[in-house]
Amino acid sequence: MNEERDMADARTILAGYRASIDNIDAALIHMLAERFRCTKAVGVLKAEHGLPPADPAREQEQITRLRQLAKDAHLDPDFAEKFLNFVVREVIRHHEQIAASNGASKAG
Repeated sequence: MNEERDMADARTILAGYRASIDNIDAALIHMLAERFRCTKAVGVLKAEHGLPPADPAREQEQITRLRQLAKDAHLDPDFAEKFLNFVVREVIRHHEQIAASNGASKAG
């Protein structure tokens, strides 16, 4: 009986953790969507002014800053850097597409 009670308690605690994880996942998705709305505007601005889609100096600054934030938050800095690199690659891809379509619209 005690074992059944322990298992039921564990399931209740697990459900609470999972609900929190689900909420955090939803917040991450919304934050990423907002970030990409901003980076799209940056891409348009860059394309309109002939600026390159990538900015290696800015990217390095961001890596350094986020690695320190990760350390301060007790998160693996290597993981944070990999995550940022993934996001930045996607942003650059979007900026390249915006630049290409901007060039096409200027030509036409």
